[in-house]
Amino acid sequence: MRGTVSAARRWSTVASALLNAANKEKRTGRTTPIPRSSASPPGGRAATPERTRWGREYSPVRAPRGTVPGESGRPRVVRGPPGGTSNAMEPGTPPQVFPMLRTAAAYAWRLLAVGAVVYAVFAVLGRFHEIGVAVFLGLVITALLRPVADVVARGLPRPLAVALTLLGGIALVLGVLALVGEAVAGERTTLVREFREGIERIENWLERPPFRLNPEALSDVQSRIGQWLSSHRSTLVSEAVSGAHRLVTVLATLALGLFCSVFFIHSGDRQWAWAREQLPRSVRGRAEIGARAAWRTFTGYTHGIVLVAATNAVLVGIALWLLGVPLAVPLALLEFFAAFVPLIGSPVALAVAAVVALAAQGPLVALIVIALIVIIGQIEGHLLHPLVMSWAVRLHPLVVAISVIAGAIAAGVVGAVVAVPLVSVFWAVLTALREARRVGATDVASEPRGPKELG
Repeated sequence: MRGTVSAARRWSTVASALLNAANKEKRTGRTTPIPRSSASPPGGRAATPERTRWGREYSPVRAPRGTVPGESGRPRVVRGPPGGTSNAMEPGTPPQVFPMLRTAAAYAWRLLAVGAVVYAVFAVLGRFHEIGVAVFLGLVITALLRPVADVVARGLPRPLAVALTLLGGIALVLGVLALVGEAVAGERTTLVREFREGIERIENWLERPPFRLNPEALSDVQSRIGQWLSSHRSTLVSEAVSGAHRLVTVLATLALGLFCSVFFIHSGDRQWAWAREQLPRSVRGRAEIGARAAWRTFTGYTHGIVLVAATNAVLVGIALWLLGVPLAVPLALLEFFAAFVPLIGSPVALAVAAVVALAAQGPLVALIVIALIVIIGQIEGHLLHPLVMSWAVRLHPLVVAISVIAGAIAAGVVGAVVAVPLVSVFWAVLTALREARRVGATDVASEPRGPKELG
């Protein structure tokens, strides 16, 4: 009887405590920890915790909604079933968006921003394309002559070393052009006679099987060509005048490019340091990484394409000289400059050589030159490019072809020349920044580095 009375007193004490806690919670709005009791109910069984359907423990005494008493008397939030979600939305919560749609939208506005920047750059370059070509030419000269100037500067002052290097390069180019001009002038009379005889041989060849063209038709074609030239003489004169104007523009562009190269070679590192300091501090590391990758790729491409072009020119010159084709040296020089347009330049230059061989030596030599086109193309594509340029430029041939065609459509021959190096630089910068982001290596030295170190 006394045990029953004691138990009743204990339960009345617990009930009073719970009632006081509930009243206090209503007044303050807080959740009050519920004291654990070791008392047993009248039946003699201890008030052990029970388990919910999700494996959570809760007290037999009802706790405030949303919490359960913890081991230390602190309330714990009751969680729902594993993986379960609530369909209820808090007021003011924005509607959920599919992750795929959110990702697509993020990429879309970034692509629009990049497209706008590219369009603006090409719009500016379109208005001032001579300046852009001059700066590009200055960078090419810098990539070729900067190592030479660095070697010369070990024993001479830097300004004198730069001057000697540039003068030596100019003398080399002028010497090659003088050699070509001398070769053309020395063969002028012979060329006129050989081309006349070659045209007659071509006519006789077309009159024989398998073509069997009518001689009167060939004469009619020749007369029509003469009439067209006589009727369009004024147009040809105006084109010649405009060609002279273009020649002046080309010379001015070359002079500006040479002027830019003087400062790039002499103080390119200080120019890069100044440009780097104008950027926000948070992006200087990424700018340094991108500049290193860009300059390394550009110099590698320039050295590689010059080596490939020189090799092609030497092979073509030797082959044409052995075949007795006139103008072997000028045609080799044409092959050298044409090789700067990947995939397209060399076949076009060799096609011109085939036409010259056809007019001067006949169909058999022309066919040999055409076979030479195929052989040199295979050597260039499968031997020279993989050995010389694979370490600097890693572009698929389809990307190269599309870049050349797009550059030619946008800016003519100049666009075809600069398209592949620009695409290569862009891809190298993108790859370097992505790799730096992956390894977290955007913290570079705070000391600025210029083209000398970037090379």
